[in-house]
Amino acid sequence: MSIEIKEVKSRKELRRFVNFPEKLYRHNPNYVPYLEFDQMDTLDPKTNPAAEFCNYKLYMAFKDGEEVGRVAAIVNHKNNEQWNHKQVRFGWIDFIDDRAVSTALMNKVEEFGREYGMDEVVGPLGFTDMDPEGTLIEGFDRESTMPQIYNDPYYQDHLEAMGFTKDADWLEFRAAIPEKLPDKIERLEKIVLERNNLRLVQVTRKLIRENDYAHKIFALDNETYKTLYNVTELPMDAADRYIGFYLKVLDLRYLSCVENEAGELVGFGITMPSLARALKKSRGRLFPFGWWHLLHDLFIKHSEGAELLLIGVRPDYQNLGVNAVIIADIFHKYQKLGVKWVESNGELETNIKVQKQFEMFNPDWCKRRRAYIKKL
Repeated sequence: MSIEIKEVKSRKELRRFVNFPEKLYRHNPNYVPYLEFDQMDTLDPKTNPAAEFCNYKLYMAFKDGEEVGRVAAIVNHKNNEQWNHKQVRFGWIDFIDDRAVSTALMNKVEEFGREYGMDEVVGPLGFTDMDPEGTLIEGFDRESTMPQIYNDPYYQDHLEAMGFTKDADWLEFRAAIPEKLPDKIERLEKIVLERNNLRLVQVTRKLIRENDYAHKIFALDNETYKTLYNVTELPMDAADRYIGFYLKVLDLRYLSCVENEAGELVGFGITMPSLARALKKSRGRLFPFGWWHLLHDLFIKHSEGAELLLIGVRPDYQNLGVNAVIIADIFHKYQKLGVKWVESNGELETNIKVQKQFEMFNPDWCKRRRAYIKKL
């Protein structure tokens, strides 16, 4: 039985590509579907802001006429220039437990990379760091979260059998929200704010509209993360698509921002209610009734859980305790909103400084995911 690889070229084929994981993991209780409309916009070159600096192709694998795998092959020219390397990325990779299928898919990625003169293949990575990244290698028995990849354990075996080795690992934690923060954190929050003439800001729709606050956060995100693993500094004209998406799904009460006395944004924390329950009920689709489940869990009756997406602090303020202020403010908000637990986005395993900041909450480092690399 031969494996056939087809390039995705039509809108209908793109929808099939996007929905393949739903077919593969539909009966796995820990899989959380992606938002279909967001995935369609991300992967369609007409609406993908990263298409300005990326070349990419999407492939699907078929066996006896049935779809059995998918992958995206991406050359991010901006990232390659920024990091002075020649890498082709693979992302959105899913496949059945068949070595012939995974090998055929990766062969297409490697072929695509050679066409552009690349000498390494790395992934799973998206177009940018706003996309899901990293193969899950620990935590298969835990429910996934909206921004992250879920996959079965055999993915790691397939990739390593093809010669891929570890390039970077991310850790994710889950922590219970304490009824009261430790006294030393309460004191530290007050001291840091007063000593550095800082203030916490409650972001509102009006503030976003009148002060261009969303772009300020985006710019600070660029500045904060630009030196971390394989991060792509995004041009501001690419920000609007990401801003537009998150403004639809963020409850601004979950957002924490810190300004200095000049009114400059020096730190932020972005979190949101867990959407796992709503996404499972809707299967990631807005219609016919998926919109109601999402609206309900976003703005009417929140889940008891929250997802910690990003914390960023301007480099010249990173050793002044601003991170602790943001963490304390987030946890105060959680207490008011009735949040019982929080799960983090991925933290690089080498970022010990960030990991230590959460030790006071006795985090359960429950998941590990990996980016792989291979010479072409």
